[in-house]
Amino acid sequence: MKKGNWLLKTGAFVVIGAFAGLHAGAAMAAKTLVFCSEGSPEGFNPQFFTTGTTADAGSVPMYNRLVEMETGTTNITPALAESWDISADGLTYTFKLRKGVKFHSNAKFKPSRDLNADDILFSFYRMADENHPFHKNTPGQTYAYFQDLGINKIVDKLEKVDDLTVRFKLKRQEAPFLATLTMDFMSVHSAEYAQKMKAAGTPELIDKEIIGTGAFQFVSYQKDAIIRYKAHDGYWDGRPKIDNLIYAITPDASVRYAKLKAGECHVMALPKPADVELMKSDPNIKLLTQQGLNIGYVGFNVEKKPFDSKLVRQALNLAVDRASILKSVYAGTGQIAKNVIPPTMWSYNDKIKEYPYDVAQAKELLAKAGYANGLEVELWYLPVSRPYNPDGKRMAELIQADWAKIGVKTKLTTYEWTEYKKRSKTGEQHAMMFGWSGDNGDPDNFFEPILGCEAVKGGGNIPRWCNKDYEDLIQKAKLTPKQSERAKLYEKAQEIVREEAPLLLLAHSLRFTPVRKNVIGFKMDSTAHHYFKKVDLDK
Repeated sequence: MKKGNWLLKTGAFVVIGAFAGLHAGAAMAAKTLVFCSEGSPEGFNPQFFTTGTTADAGSVPMYNRLVEMETGTTNITPALAESWDISADGLTYTFKLRKGVKFHSNAKFKPSRDLNADDILFSFYRMADENHPFHKNTPGQTYAYFQDLGINKIVDKLEKVDDLTVRFKLKRQEAPFLATLTMDFMSVHSAEYAQKMKAAGTPELIDKEIIGTGAFQFVSYQKDAIIRYKAHDGYWDGRPKIDNLIYAITPDASVRYAKLKAGECHVMALPKPADVELMKSDPNIKLLTQQGLNIGYVGFNVEKKPFDSKLVRQALNLAVDRASILKSVYAGTGQIAKNVIPPTMWSYNDKIKEYPYDVAQAKELLAKAGYANGLEVELWYLPVSRPYNPDGKRMAELIQADWAKIGVKTKLTTYEWTEYKKRSKTGEQHAMMFGWSGDNGDPDNFFEPILGCEAVKGGGNIPRWCNKDYEDLIQKAKLTPKQSERAKLYEKAQEIVREEAPLLLLAHSLRFTPVRKNVIGFKMDSTAHHYFKKVDLDK
C-alpha cells in the first residue's frame, strides 16, 4: 500500500480576481488585500472551465479538493482528505475525509452539516453521469476538463465506504490520477445545497450563489470590475490572516502597474516584460520570478482549409521569425518553444529541432501544397495578457507580417476574452492564438488537454487535431507506472507533433509577480495561479 504525500516533478494551480477603486491603504482596520487581475471569470463553478485566467480561478479560494498541490512546491498534500491509500495494483484509491470541515455561504441557504462522503460523490457524478439530476443544471455549460481528460474511461466507480471514507475504483492503471485530483475541476461542492435549491425550484443557484469549504467566502461580483471575498472563519486549515480579498479586474497591464505603484493593489498579475526593469528598481515593490510552466502557441484548425494540409502548417511554422517575437513581445523574458511541454518538465525531448526561420523553404512547401500564388487565412489573437503571452495583438501583427513574406494574407480577428474562450470550443476558429499553463505538474496535463482526441470533444484542443499514433502513445504513457518508461513515450509523441505541426509553437515565458513590500508570505506558484490563504499584510 502506498500512503500519504507524493512528490511530482513539477506543478500546482490556483488563481484569483478583483476590486476597482479601493486604495490599499484605506481600509486596514480589517486587513484587505487587493489583487489586480487581468480578466473577468467565465463563471464560478470550476467544473465548467479550462482556460485558467487568474480570474477564471477566482472561484478557487472558495473550494477545496481531496488533495492539493502545496503552494510553490510539487508536493501533493492532504486537503479535504486527511490521508489516502493506493492499492498495490494501482486500481483502488481510498481517501479518509477530514472531520469537521465547514461549508460557507453568502446565500440565503445555510449548510446544516459538515462535509461528508455524499458531497464527494455528488461533485464527481454530476460530471460523470449524464443522467445525474444536476448534470445539465446550467444550460450551455459542459464539463470540458473532465471530458478532455477522459475521466469516465479511467474511473469505473466512486463509492461511499462510510460518511468519512470514499473509494475510487479505476478501470485501468492511471499514472497521473492523483495529480488529476488536485485540479480545480475536481473541487468539492455541497450535495445538501443542491438538493435544497432543487426543492425550492431554484437549482440554477448552485452555479451562481456558490458555497464551498475554501479559505475565502464569496461576497459579490461585478462583471469586468470586481470580485469580493471575505475570510472563512471556520476554515479547516486555519482562518486566513487577511480579512478581505479583493480582485480588481484590470485588463490593461499598464493600468495594473500604475495601481500597484499607487498602492491601489498589493499584488499584480502579468506585468509587461518591458516594465520588469522598472519594477526591479522600485523600492516599494518586490519582483518575484519563476520559470513558467507554460506554452504559448497558435493552433491551426485542421478541420478547415488550408490547415488540413500538413505542408501548409509546416510552411507557416517556417515563415515565423520566433527570435523577433521573443525580443519584441517577451522582451527576452522567455525562450523559443520547440515542444508542447516546457524544458523544465521531465520527458522534454531536447533532441527535437525547432522550426528554423526559412522563408524560401516555406514558399516551396506552400507551392507543393498547391498554393504557389499564396492564400488567405484568418488569425484570431488573444485580447488579454496571459501568463504565456503578454501581448497577443503585437504578436499577431508580427506573425501577419512574416506570413505576408510568403504570400499569405492574414486577417486579424479577436473578441472580448469571455467570448473568445467560448468560441474557441465551437470549431469555428481558423488559426487561433492560445496557450497553456500547467495545473498539476504531470506531462499528461499538457499532452492530453492540448492535443488529445478527447479534448477535441471538450473544446480544449484548439487545432481539433486527433492523431492515432500520438493518441496511442499518450494513452500508453498513462498506463505506465515507471516514470522513465513514460518519458520515452512522451518523447516519441513530441516527434509526431513536430512533424505534423498542428501548432505554431512560439514561446515559454518567464513569470513575474510584483508585490508591494508590505505583503508577507506570498509565494509564486509553479503554475499561473495565485494563492492568498497564508498571506498577511504589514501595517
